[in-house]
Amino acid sequence: MKKIKKWATLLLAGVLAVCCAGCSGGNATSTQGESLKVVSTIFPGYDWLKNLMEGSGNTPTLMMKNGVDMHSFQPTAADIVSLSDADLFLYVGGTSDQWVEDALANAQNENMVAVDMMDVLDGRLLTETLVEGMQEEHDHDGEDHEGGYDEHVWLSIQNAEMVCAALCDALCEIDKDNANLYQSNLEAYTASLEQLDNDIAQTIQDAPLDTLLFGDRFPFTYMMADYDLKYYAAFPGCSAETEASFATISFLAGKLDELSLPAVLTIDGSDQSIARTIVENSNSKSAAILTLNSMQSVTDEDIESGVSYLSIMEENRAVLEQALS
Repeated sequence: MKKIKKWATLLLAGVLAVCCAGCSGGNATSTQGESLKVVSTIFPGYDWLKNLMEGSGNTPTLMMKNGVDMHSFQPTAADIVSLSDADLFLYVGGTSDQWVEDALANAQNENMVAVDMMDVLDGRLLTETLVEGMQEEHDHDGEDHEGGYDEHVWLSIQNAEMVCAALCDALCEIDKDNANLYQSNLEAYTASLEQLDNDIAQTIQDAPLDTLLFGDRFPFTYMMADYDLKYYAAFPGCSAETEASFATISFLAGKLDELSLPAVLTIDGSDQSIARTIVENSNSKSAAILTLNSMQSVTDEDIESGVSYLSIMEENRAVLEQALS
């Protein structure tokens, strides 16, 4: 296994096609004269790659389409084929990606570069913890998610910057002819990420409140940490629960009243039933129900209409502004 910075280049068994010419002492691959095949499991990574690869004549492929939940995703035969001969494969790397190890072990391209987001972010990873009032998850799959690392690393813009830098390194390694383009694209995209990060930080600094309340799963650990926000929520981010207990509803409704919060938050794809029940059990019964987008329900139609990582995070900034006012 070859280590490059904080991500791994995995040497895989079996060769589907003639290996590309080597560079740099024979360790790096080259795609000169060939189409570059790049695959990302989730939408945020796909969008980062699309920005980094702009102008190269190549576009990435998104594996988990139309709002497929990564926590329950199982690749199809077509997914495995798509991955098998990829030059670059980006995945999250948490508990939900346990299927990746077997898929990579059976991949055909021995020179594939695999980038594990959580490996890149080693040192910045946060644990998924139960906060006051949060409902503990019943055992659905025999796995204990509590105390493990939170997988929703893409919801930190600062994390996005680090992963994009690692992806640029990977792209430059396997496609040296376009290295200057990738580096230029990284500089421009990083500037956009930094500007939005600053905008969100300013929005939160100007807000009169510093606490959010989620009537839903809570996948925003990294976002809350970046901006030093407090929160209460019904369930952890990886929870499979769909019904909240009386104690959970009562606690969250009480916090809504105690802190005079103007809104209860849900995540994308939610039916908002728990949030409505919390509002109905509060004294004022007037809190708005807002959606903070975790990018786990992005559809092909959304992508075709121009939805991007930056546009979703800007929408989240506006939601935060309303929820904290």
